[in-house]
Amino acid sequence: MADMTPRARQAIESAEVIVGYDTYLNLIQDLLTGKATIGTGMMQEIDRCQAAVEQAMSGKQVAVISSGDPGVYGMAGLVLELVAKYPATVQPEVVVVPGISAVSAAAAVLGAPLMHDFAVISLSDLLTPWEIIEKRVEMAAAGDFVIAIYNPKSIRRTSQIEAVREITLKHRGPNTPVGIVHHATRAKEDMTLSTLDGFTNEHIDMFSLVLIGNSQTYVADGKMVTPRGYRL
Repeated sequence: MADMTPRARQAIESAEVIVGYDTYLNLIQDLLTGKATIGTGMMQEIDRCQAAVEQAMSGKQVAVISSGDPGVYGMAGLVLELVAKYPATVQPEVVVVPGISAVSAAAAVLGAPLMHDFAVISLSDLLTPWEIIEKRVEMAAAGDFVIAIYNPKSIRRTSQIEAVREITLKHRGPNTPVGIVHHATRAKEDMTLSTLDGFTNEHIDMFSLVLIGNSQTYVADGKMVTPRGYRL
């Protein structure tokens, strides 16, 4: 919890009810003493956010937790959408507390790969059709963005990261640096430096974040750097 912001910690400590994915609740057990908790498993995001809204409407102070930043692939948007379904006279106040996103945390582990323009793309096609994801990868690669990949590979979803590699190779060289960070900011954190040509041979799973450099990105002294363009 060393990378939790003071404001996020304060929001959790002041809440009466804490709502979140079971795995995330387990990560903050030390902050849950004396509090009611509502935890659900994967794929039950609507249920837990609806429960949070109902608790808030009953007068409770509620904290909905996400890993990283709640506004980056987190629960902030879903909570706001659910609250908007109620008349304004009964809607609870929603405050979005920013956090440290996985892309920022992973970048810090690797060095400074996000010093110039970058795109963040999730390869999960549960809510977004693969055709749209593929188009976004193509556009980001063609635009020479550094590309940060969330949800890169699961047990059942293995071909998408290979497609990303093939698409990106059409627009930049095979030796383009690629960084892979596992469990960013958590106990098992580690990172691997590879290349665009060979990075899919490395271990990649749902706890990984993949950062593909742009045409100017390089590795020096074990650090991945994307120059901003300063004249040195």
